[in-house]
Amino acid sequence: MTALSPHLRQATPVVAVRGEGVHLYGEDGRRYLDFTAGIGVTSTGHCHPRVVAAAQEQVGTLIHGQYTTVLHRPLRQLVEKLGEVLPAGLDSLFFSNSGSEAVESALRLARQATGRPNVLVCHGGFHGRTVAAASMTTSGTRFRSGFSPLMSGVVVTPFPTAFRYGWDEETATRFALRELDYTLRTISSPDDTAAVVVEPVLGEGGYVPATRAFLEGLRERADRHGFLLILDEVQTGVGRTGRFWGHDHFGVVPDVLVTAKGLASGFPLSGIAASEELMRKAWPGSQGGTYGANAVACAAACATLDVVRDEKLVENAEAMGARLRAGLETVAATTPAVGDVRGLGLMLGSEFVTPDGSPDAGTAARVQRAAVDEGLLLLLCGAWNQVVRMIPALVIDETSVDEGLRAWTAAVAAGTGTR
Repeated sequence: MTALSPHLRQATPVVAVRGEGVHLYGEDGRRYLDFTAGIGVTSTGHCHPRVVAAAQEQVGTLIHGQYTTVLHRPLRQLVEKLGEVLPAGLDSLFFSNSGSEAVESALRLARQATGRPNVLVCHGGFHGRTVAAASMTTSGTRFRSGFSPLMSGVVVTPFPTAFRYGWDEETATRFALRELDYTLRTISSPDDTAAVVVEPVLGEGGYVPATRAFLEGLRERADRHGFLLILDEVQTGVGRTGRFWGHDHFGVVPDVLVTAKGLASGFPLSGIAASEELMRKAWPGSQGGTYGANAVACAAACATLDVVRDEKLVENAEAMGARLRAGLETVAATTPAVGDVRGLGLMLGSEFVTPDGSPDAGTAARVQRAAVDEGLLLLLCGAWNQVVRMIPALVIDETSVDEGLRAWTAAVAAGTGTR
């Protein structure tokens, strides 16, 4: 008999047969509160009626119109709709399928536009699993080990991860920027540096937000030295953090923005946005792909953007994120094993630590498994998988937040042995 690879291990034992809003339903008939959203993908919830209708209508007219062969209306509409939410000046788009592919497209554009070989990435960042994207990923060795040699030209610089360093954010930011300057003097000359790539909030690296001063510092150095600032908004974009884009919290505009995940509510679609002037510097034939900008995915993305706007899901993410965070902090205040609660909007993590402050992957895993018993689906992240993350759909309401917090309280008690 054939089977899935043994390394494709599911984070929960649930066999899902149906999804609706913030809930999944298993084969056993049980309803689960889904705080994973397909790793931040089902932004409008499972099977939002407007997204379903848009996809169904498109399937009946044109499933695949390969976009370097023909154009189609959903693609044109998506370009127009993204123009309403993208930062001013980022007026040229290229679409692909996955976050990894979009990151590699941004890297290719940066190298071709600047004529420089190197790319700076931040320690703890996750940018994908394909060779170039994995070479830029430092959130965990599991994403990059075992298929060396990796792509050359990647230089790692610190991220202001205050909790890990045991510092306040200001101290961590000063350190990270000082080390960046040192890196530019000792490893990758500005004349050899094409771009710096960073997530506004570290994803797989532990749900650590950047700071305004750090991103402002990156912007200033990029401008001074003539390299590009690329913001990987694959997980933070489309309202996830309580702003439409994660960088909106920090007042910094990138040269290239990378998006995917929540853009199409579960259909595979990703893209990069840059100025037309910059995009024109890509070499002829360097942008393309068979399935990028698939007609059904584009139709779903158009419906997703309409739902996000009409149902005020960005505002809802901010409000429900604040409610969820307050509940997480209440649990943490009476649970020494929870060392930190952090994140933005509906992108929140609780880090588990041992009594001496070391990462505690064992307790995080026990809590995550106990949450399933309480009907709550969660995921882990962080270098040691010591962080339990919560990324529910942006349609979540107060009732579901409170339901999730009750389940979380019980799971933490069970996982830490304090029940």
